[in-house]
Amino acid sequence: MLKGVDVKYLKHFFKFAKKYKKSAILGIAMLPLTVVTSLLFPWLIIQIIDVHLSQGDMQGLLEYVAYLVAVLVMSYLVDTTYSYNLRKTGQNTVTDMRSVLFDRVLKLPRSYFDSTPIGVTLSRLTSDLETVGETFVQSVVGLVKDTLNTIALLVMMFLIDWKLTLIVLFVMPPVMYLTVYVRNRLRELYLLTRSALARGVGFLQEVLFGMKTVQMYRAESQVEEKFKSYTDEFLHAQKKINKYDAILFSFISGITSVTIALLIWYGSEQVIEGALTLGVLIAFINTLEKVFVPIRDFTSQIASIQSSFAAFDHIEELFAQPTAEEGRQLLPSQEVKRQLTQFETLEFRNVSFRYKGDAPYVLNNVSFVLEKGHQIALVGSTGSGKSTILRLISRTYLNYEGSILLNGIELSDIAVEDSMHLFSLMMQEVHLFEESIEFNIALGKPEIESKDVEQSAQYVYANRFIDKLPGRYDFKIEKNGSNLSVGQTQLISFARAVAQGGQVMMLDEATSSVDSITESLIQKAMQRLFNDKTVIAIAHRLSTVRHSDLILVLEKGEIVERGNHKQLLALNGLYAGLLNETIKSSTENIETANQ
Repeated sequence: MLKGVDVKYLKHFFKFAKKYKKSAILGIAMLPLTVVTSLLFPWLIIQIIDVHLSQGDMQGLLEYVAYLVAVLVMSYLVDTTYSYNLRKTGQNTVTDMRSVLFDRVLKLPRSYFDSTPIGVTLSRLTSDLETVGETFVQSVVGLVKDTLNTIALLVMMFLIDWKLTLIVLFVMPPVMYLTVYVRNRLRELYLLTRSALARGVGFLQEVLFGMKTVQMYRAESQVEEKFKSYTDEFLHAQKKINKYDAILFSFISGITSVTIALLIWYGSEQVIEGALTLGVLIAFINTLEKVFVPIRDFTSQIASIQSSFAAFDHIEELFAQPTAEEGRQLLPSQEVKRQLTQFETLEFRNVSFRYKGDAPYVLNNVSFVLEKGHQIALVGSTGSGKSTILRLISRTYLNYEGSILLNGIELSDIAVEDSMHLFSLMMQEVHLFEESIEFNIALGKPEIESKDVEQSAQYVYANRFIDKLPGRYDFKIEKNGSNLSVGQTQLISFARAVAQGGQVMMLDEATSSVDSITESLIQKAMQRLFNDKTVIAIAHRLSTVRHSDLILVLEKGEIVERGNHKQLLALNGLYAGLLNETIKSSTENIETANQ
C-alpha cells in the first residue's frame, strides 16, 4: 500500500519522533490490548447467549455481563491512552520539525528568496506542517491498529465458523481493489490541491502587500480573476477527492449491509436446523460491523494520509533546498576568523556572473580593488550590473566565475558567519518591523545596547526627527513604516547599518527616493563614514559619489570607465554624459517649479 517515497517520508518523520519515543512506545503498546478487547467482546456475547441466557442461569449471566462492562471500560482506557500519547508525540514532533525547518529557511541563500514567492515558503511552514501534525501520526498508527484488529477478528470468525467467514471473505476482493485504486487517485489529487493552495497563498500574499497599488490603478477585477483561477483549481481537485471518497464510503457501506443480509439469511437457516447457535450468529453480525467499519473508515484514513504525504512532498522540497554552506568545501572557521578580524582589502579579479548556466552574463570580466578606508562608487544605467556586484559581496549568489578575494581569501571558501560581520548593507528597499525604533535599529541583538542605538542615530542625524516623536526610541513603527516619511525610513535604515558595526558600508541607492533635506543629512553622514570606514556605494544621483576615491562606470556588465571625479570628467566619456544629464534634469526641474 505504501510506495517507496512514502516509506522515505515515514523514516524522515520518525527520525524527528525518536526524541519522544517514551510517549510513542506507550501509545503503540496499547495496540495489542485493543486487539484483545476486540476479541473478548464477541466471545463474551457467545457465552452470555448460548451458555447462560439459553440455560436460564441468571447468576452466570450477571457475572458475564459484568465481564462485558469491564471489557468496555478497559477498551475506553486503552483507546484514551493510545490516542493521547500518539497525539502528544505527533504535535511535539511537528513542533521540532517546524523549528528545524525555520532554522533551515534562515540559512537558505538569498537567491532562493529572489526566485521563490514568500507565500509558498509560508505555506510550507504553516499549512503543510499543520496537515502533517493533525493527521499523520493518528492516521498512520490508526491504520495499523485497524488492520491488526481486522485480521484478528477474521481469524477468530474463521475459528468459530468457517462457512460464515467465507461469506465475509467473498466480498473482500472488490473492496480491496477499489480501495487501492482510490488511494492512488487521492495521492495525485492531494498533490494538486496542496500545489494550488501554495500558489494561491503566494499570490494572496503578494496582493496584500501591493494592495495600495492594486486599488490605486483599479486592478481589483483582474486580481480577483487571477485569484479565482487558483481557488477554482483547488476546488476542482477537492470535488474529485470528495467524489472518490463518497464512492468508496458508500460502496463499503453497501457491501456491509449486503453481507449482513447474507449472514442473516444463511445463519438463520443454520440456527433453525441446529447447526449454528443464536449466540454465534449474533456475535458474527456484531463482529462483522467491527470488521467493515474500520475498512469504511479506511477511506478517511487514506485521505488523511495522502493529504499528509502531499504536504510532505512540499516540506521535503524545502528540506532539499541546499543552504548557503552545503555542498561546498569551506576553510576552517578559526583560521578564517583570525585573518578576518579587520578588513584590509576586497578584490574582484576577472569576475563574471550569470544567474543561470544558459543565461547571458550580467557581469563580464570585472576587476577592482577596494582598500580599507577608501570609497568606491558604482554608477551606470539600470541593468548595468551595479546591484549584482553588491549581491556577490553580500553572498546572495556564489556561482560566479573568476575570484573575489576578501583579505586574500576566496569569498566562496568562507562561511557566511565568518565574513558578513565585516559588512553592513543599506538597501534601497527598506523593511521596517512593526516594533519600536530601537528594535528596528538594533534588530533585537543584545550586544547592541540603547546607548549604541542612540549614537548610531546621532551619527546619521536621524536623532533630529526621532527626538521629536512621542516616546522617542520607543516610538512604535506601523506596518511598512506607514507612520514615517520615506526619508525617515531611510535614515533609520542608515542608523541600522551603522549600529550593526560592519567595517565596510555597502549603500544601494541610498538617496534615490528621498527628499533633498534628507539627502543632505545622508550626505553629511556619508562624509563622516569616509573618515573611518570603507564604503562601496551605488547611486543614480552623482552628487552622492563625486568625492569617492574611485568611481567605476558600468555598462552592460563591464567596467567601461574608472577613476575619480576629476579624471572621469577629463575623459569626457560616459560619466561626463551622465553628469551633464543630471545637471540638465535638475535645471529643468527648477525652471518648471519657478513657472
